[in-house]
Amino acid sequence: MKRSRSPSNSAQRQLDEADLFMDLIKDVANELDIDVLCHKILVNVCLLTSADRGSLFLAKGTPPNRYLQAKLFDVTRDTELEDALKIARTQEIRIAFGIGVAGLAAQTKHPINIKNAYADPRFNSEIDARTGYKTELILCMPICNYEGDVVGVAQIINKTDGSKEFSPRDVEVFRRYLTFCGIGIQNAQLFESSVLEYKRNQILLALARSIFEEQSNLECLVTKIMTEARELLKCERCAVFILDTDHCESSHLERIVQRPGGVRSGALALPPPAPTRFHTLFELGAKHSRTTLTPKHDSKSTLACIALAVAQSNKSLNISDVGEWRVEHGMTVDPASDDAANVRTMLCMPIVNANKDVIGVAQLINKENGSQFTDGDISIFEAFAIFCGLGIHNTQMYENACKLMAKQKVALECLSYHATASAEDTSKLCQDVIPSAEVYNLYSFKFHDFDLSDEDTCRATLRMFLQCNLVEKFHIPYDVLCRWILSVKKNYRPVKYHNWRHALNVAQTMFAMLKTGKMERFMTDLEILGLLVACLCHDLDHRGTNNAFQTKTESPLAILYSTSTMEHHHFDQCVMILNSESNNIFQALSPCDYKDVMRVVETAILSTDLAMYFKKKSKFLELVDNGEFDWQSQEKKELLCGMMMTACDVSAIAKPWEVQHKVAKLVADEFFDQGDLEKLQLNQQPIAMMDREKKDELPQMQVGFIDMICLPLYRVLSDTFPWIQPLYTGTMENKRRWQDLAEKVEMGLTWIDHDTIDKPIEEFTASNEPIKDVEFTVTTLNCTRPVSDTTSTALVKPIKTSFHSLRKKNTNFQRPARSKLTRSLYAAPSTRDEKATATPALETPVTEERSSQTSKASKHKGRSNQGSTEKPDKVKPSKSID
Repeated sequence: MKRSRSPSNSAQRQLDEADLFMDLIKDVANELDIDVLCHKILVNVCLLTSADRGSLFLAKGTPPNRYLQAKLFDVTRDTELEDALKIARTQEIRIAFGIGVAGLAAQTKHPINIKNAYADPRFNSEIDARTGYKTELILCMPICNYEGDVVGVAQIINKTDGSKEFSPRDVEVFRRYLTFCGIGIQNAQLFESSVLEYKRNQILLALARSIFEEQSNLECLVTKIMTEARELLKCERCAVFILDTDHCESSHLERIVQRPGGVRSGALALPPPAPTRFHTLFELGAKHSRTTLTPKHDSKSTLACIALAVAQSNKSLNISDVGEWRVEHGMTVDPASDDAANVRTMLCMPIVNANKDVIGVAQLINKENGSQFTDGDISIFEAFAIFCGLGIHNTQMYENACKLMAKQKVALECLSYHATASAEDTSKLCQDVIPSAEVYNLYSFKFHDFDLSDEDTCRATLRMFLQCNLVEKFHIPYDVLCRWILSVKKNYRPVKYHNWRHALNVAQTMFAMLKTGKMERFMTDLEILGLLVACLCHDLDHRGTNNAFQTKTESPLAILYSTSTMEHHHFDQCVMILNSESNNIFQALSPCDYKDVMRVVETAILSTDLAMYFKKKSKFLELVDNGEFDWQSQEKKELLCGMMMTACDVSAIAKPWEVQHKVAKLVADEFFDQGDLEKLQLNQQPIAMMDREKKDELPQMQVGFIDMICLPLYRVLSDTFPWIQPLYTGTMENKRRWQDLAEKVEMGLTWIDHDTIDKPIEEFTASNEPIKDVEFTVTTLNCTRPVSDTTSTALVKPIKTSFHSLRKKNTNFQRPARSKLTRSLYAAPSTRDEKATATPALETPVTEERSSQTSKASKHKGRSNQGSTEKPDKVKPSKSID
């Protein structure tokens, strides 16, 4: 501790008054330690005024609750600084502004000179009675800063030179000296504040480091924070209560039974949540640093009750007497188990997280000097509470993340068990004889899976891997490949179109492009492996709804992936299967090859998003137009693979008409199901292609799909790689068919209600006038040349009941139009070399026998029945039609 310096009596006598005054001013001008400064001021004042002793009070608090607190008390010229500070700590004296001699001087900002203390009513003789010292003379002077605000009060008592009063000269010297001392005190206080602020910042920086270093251990984190807080704020104990935010079983049950995505109802079906309580107490300075709390602790613990009050009010408490607080709140405790028996003062503050929710309460207990916690302590502790909140929140989030990762691991284990093919199915496929590629027609662009059983689809997939020699080249264990294929098949949902058989068709088209289309000459073996895997996995776990639907419904998938939502999910599912036990067909690859093949699989699957196709199409066309023939750079190879994936994904459009028509109906049915969901769940009108009420527009929309996506892609691919010309040719043929069908729909054909397209529907009720003498012929023929004028007549009723739902409303046909439609529909050529033409055959609801004959006569694909020749059956109704 620095010792104050004062001039000796001999030096005082040698100097004149002015020199002495300047020397004393210089002595305090450069002093920034507030304790040393105040001691020097009192000693020097006693020298200047020949006073016996003096006291110095510093102003505290804010208006209107300002008060004086004794910094140094009863200091004489011979009192050492250490002794003066010790006396001040043991005798803490507070005087409110306006009370007593010093309080009046602070309030009025005027000096008070008392010649007889005991005769003055403002004087309090209690201190004299306690110390045995008799006060006679008092000179009390306010100390102001440069702004004129009172920063303290200096008081000197009794003269040592025998005078009976403080003379006007003493008052003037005291006033002039304290004017300079006020500036010194303010500077010292600012310096003290800056030092304290620096220390606080250093501690807060250390706390910030602790938060990020100790995220895995809540006890270590809280202990560090409490240790720093206790050392800085000089208190005996420190405690942190952690709030139990998930203890209520009823609220937990309410969350479980709440329908996902639903709105919580206003009425509570379950009991209300339990009262707020704590589950853990961290206490520094107690016997146990960590205690697990129960409701019993909350009710019997004074500290917990105070913390509970702070948590519920979300406001700080600065308690000067804990005993009085207990009395005010009617709390009685057993002295034997009282945890606040030695607690005098307490500062209690809520701890909040980033969402401003209370997650705990921090307590500082018993200031070391026995006083109440100050405003400065509250300000510092607020910063500690903020850091404590951040640290606890981060640690809890870390713990929750660890739990979620563990749950995810368990879920993945369960999923891999259920999503992986059984050992029995794997063993059976391993032992099966795999037919040749020719048996399954794998080299043809006209391949279809209609005649394949589920077992055959897996065998055909195996054959593609074997035919490309991938099993041998990459050392794929045969049983692992079989299990992987069965697992991929198992992870496709039974939706109408985007199912396992669609994946098989896409993979077969890729196989045909590589082999028949000779595209394998542009690919490495690793890329061929990646492309086949991508084709088989490109729609894994498809839900029958597109990306737009995921976004509209704000599904979890849409939250995970903002673009190419389903495609990212398909790739994730692909990775999950590969990572499942005994399913990794890439296990023998080097790390470099594994990285390359996974990149091929990922980019290929993501490229099946038509949004990606439109982004890349213009760049691909630009390369082709520039005569590009070298596709070996990574960027160009990825572009080419992306175009090939899209070509395979939509290749059903190039299949033979019977296959294309059947697949188109499957796609339409899946789209209609999504449209129904949009109407029911979202209350929105779906787009035309997904609106069941606009099913008759589908042929025309198919034409638009072909023109916009399929034909441009197949045209540029076949121009560049001539061996895949069949895709372009097949698409052109189907476009002609769809255009023809669209024209027929315009004339009243409702195609989607039938198993086949080539089935005529005519409107016979064009007007309300009765139709008479209308004859129809039901004929079964076996002809090698066109047959004409083979007719028999019969009057029948117009068909209303059977096909009523199939007609377009308000569609009227004149006789010439009907005649033209009839000829165009009924004269469909056979697919065989021998062509036959059938005359109109129309089902009539006359009898079951007649209906059966008619069904045979107008078989689905426009082919005449073989092996029988019958004469026309004439059907005559019992009465004419209206």
